[in-house]
Amino acid sequence: MEHTITQLGVQKRNPQRVNVYLDGDYAFGLARIVAGWLKIGQILSDEQIIQLQTEDQYESAYQRSLKFLSYRPRTQAEIRQNLKQHEIPDEVIDRIIERLAELRMVDDTAFTQTWIENRSAFRPRSRRALSHELRQRGVDPQIIEQSLETVDEQTLAYQAASKQAGKYKDLDYQLFRQKMYGFLARRGFNYEVSAQIVPQIWDEIHNKDMKNGEEVDT
Repeated sequence: MEHTITQLGVQKRNPQRVNVYLDGDYAFGLARIVAGWLKIGQILSDEQIIQLQTEDQYESAYQRSLKFLSYRPRTQAEIRQNLKQHEIPDEVIDRIIERLAELRMVDDTAFTQTWIENRSAFRPRSRRALSHELRQRGVDPQIIEQSLETVDEQTLAYQAASKQAGKYKDLDYQLFRQKMYGFLARRGFNYEVSAQIVPQIWDEIHNKDMKNGEEVDT
């Protein structure tokens, strides 16, 4: 069956969409980029209408994914989950993710490396904790493993303990040790790593205080 476009009009509430009228009646709305080749008097078959609506669904979902990405970088799994929540078909989601990957707007390897670097700089935690966080975001385990190969557990523990040490520096050693062990455990570090780092941090703090005291006395 064929239909004639009798009117095209930009939507008042959303100027990026166009209302399409067929045979004198409102039929559907389309994204402007999808409706760009339409004109009044043009004949559309049922197959062409379905194709237009399919492309409109894809374009709307793509714009949704761009908005989702605008807040922070995302993994493929996060984008897929977000689109599924809006009932976007799998085949449309696959197209969107492929397009985003081609544009380098989604890259799970780059996401993983950035995540590890940011965590290490601001909130250091163990390799195990980092792996858990990344798995929760749907990153492939192989990508996680490869990205963590060069990450040193003791360095991470030292960075974490150093940032926290100022809060505990006035405590006696036993309480300092207890609180620091608990802090490092919450960051995912095991006892063996903590046992090496905690005494080191304690010594550094108090050696520094002694040096500062000597300088003041002089």
